[in-house]
This record gives sequence, C-alpha cells and structure tokens, in this order.
Amino acid sequence: MAPNEIWLDFEKPIAAVKKQIEDLRALQEAQEVDTSSEIVSLEAKVLKLQEEIYGNLTPWQRIKLARHPNRPYTLDYVEALFHDFIELHGDRRFADDPAMIGGPAFFDNQPVMIIGQQKGRDTKENILRNFGMPQPEGYRKALRLMKIADKFKIPVICFIDTPGAYPGIGAEERGQAEAIAYNLQEMESLEVPTLGIVIGEGGSGGALGIGVCNQIMMLENAYYSVISPEGAAAILWRDAAKAPEAAEALKITAQHLLELGVIDKVIAEPLGGAHQNITDTANHIHEAISQFLQEFGSLSPEDLIRQRYEKFRKMGQFQEN
Repeated sequence: MAPNEIWLDFEKPIAAVKKQIEDLRALQEAQEVDTSSEIVSLEAKVLKLQEEIYGNLTPWQRIKLARHPNRPYTLDYVEALFHDFIELHGDRRFADDPAMIGGPAFFDNQPVMIIGQQKGRDTKENILRNFGMPQPEGYRKALRLMKIADKFKIPVICFIDTPGAYPGIGAEERGQAEAIAYNLQEMESLEVPTLGIVIGEGGSGGALGIGVCNQIMMLENAYYSVISPEGAAAILWRDAAKAPEAAEALKITAQHLLELGVIDKVIAEPLGGAHQNITDTANHIHEAISQFLQEFGSLSPEDLIRQRYEKFRKMGQFQEN
C-alpha cells in the first residue's frame, strides 16, 4: 500500500488483505521464500472484495468517497484535461477568493472558460482555500469570468465541489445570499453553452451558485443536495449520527438524481473512486465534455437560453391523478 493511502471504514477488509500481500512479498524478498501462489490467491480475493464492496455502495458510503482526502480537486482536472490555463483573480469589488478558481484555457484546441471550487490538501492550504467554501467575492469573481466568456462567445465549464457557501458573519455582511442569487439570475441569460460537473460535494446554494447550466453532470460517487446528510439528520432527528439514514432518504447520489431528472449524465469512476486512477477519471470527463460541446456548440443564443430555462422549470413538476 502507498504511504499516503487512506482507507475508509467500509474499505478495511480490502486494506487487510492488501497488507497480507505486502507482508508476503517482503518475506519473499528477505528470506527468498516462494510465496507467489499465496500472493496470487490473495490478489484474487482483493478483486472479489472490491467487486462486492464497491458494487453495493450505500448512499452514505458514496458520500464518504466524495469527501475522500485523496479525491481529485478542480485544479487536478484542469491539469489533466486542459492546456494553457491562465488563472484570473479578484471580483473587482473586494478581494480574491482562493476557494473559487477560474480562467480561460483550451480544451482540445477549443477555447473555454473554466470555473471551479477548490479545496486544500493540507491544513495550510485548507485555511487558504477556506475548505472549498467560497465567500461572496468568490461568486462575484465567477460571474465576472462568465461575463467575459459571454463577451467572447466561449463555453463555460464549471467544476462543482463544495460543502456549501461560507456562512460566516463577514460573508453575510458582504452579501453572500445576494451574490449567489444574482449568479442564479445572470447564469440563466448567458448566451454561451454552460456545463456544470459535480466532482465531489455539491452542497446547497454554494453549489448552485455556479450550477445553473445547460447540462449538469456528476461523477459516480459525488453528491448534490440542498443540505448535508448531517444537517438533515440534526433537523429531522436532532441527531447528526443518523446521517446515513438521512443520506438514503434525501436521494442525493448521482443515480438517484439522474432518475429524478435533476442531472443529465453520470460520469463513471474507476473501481474504488476517482482517487484510485485520476487519468481514467479524467478520460471519462473528457469524453463527457466533448459530447456536450458537440451537442450544444451549434445552438443559437436564444436556443441555449430557452433550453436552460425549460430544464430548470420542469424540475419538481408533478401531475395529479
């Protein structure tokens, strides 16, 4: 196992067998004992365990994978999918927000505008990035970049990965709710194709603030919700420990949301999650972006606005018997 490999609680049976394999290999090297047959048998056991565990994940287990410390973040996908990315800073009103990154880049030689929420890998970076929770200036920066894209007629690609917008006093004083609400209004009228991809956590208005797009896609083990399972459990049962039950009831995983019509596509992840093979994950995202640009790139501004409007208007509709 890699030194920085982190195992979640439901993955511990896999970790235990992999540790046995490592021990047998060490024994084989140190004492020249042939343990190859035992290793082959244990490797087959690992594959079987992976298929059993990852093939039957509960919503709560998928949420744990969405929050995995080694999961790829926005800048990881920017590096893997785009070239000539230039990060732009500041909202031209108050400050720059490192929790929201963005700028122009090229996708297969086509210019695009990238916007995304960015978490940190360690304590220092998480403090800098505010744990991926944008302030009002982050949403205003995102909208500024969208307006630039609109002016130069280039598609917007948003990577959504936040537990929610920052709810601190300073953020509220600077108009957090207004900044998000204004983004919702203005994104509706953008005259260029807009794509949102939930790559990890899609928490509440913090996610929706860059998520009013022509299409919304989700990685297989991401989640997208108006409230976290812990928050819902605290409200419904006054017990955050009931988060697994809340996760099941909320229907916030990719497959549930596809069935409900909230999202448009589920992007496959490698067995065990996106962090197991970022190259494979990036290839799946590349294919999804290519299909989106091919489908929406030829639509007129009027058609883009109409499609976006109708997409969100039909959510939550029901028909009485």
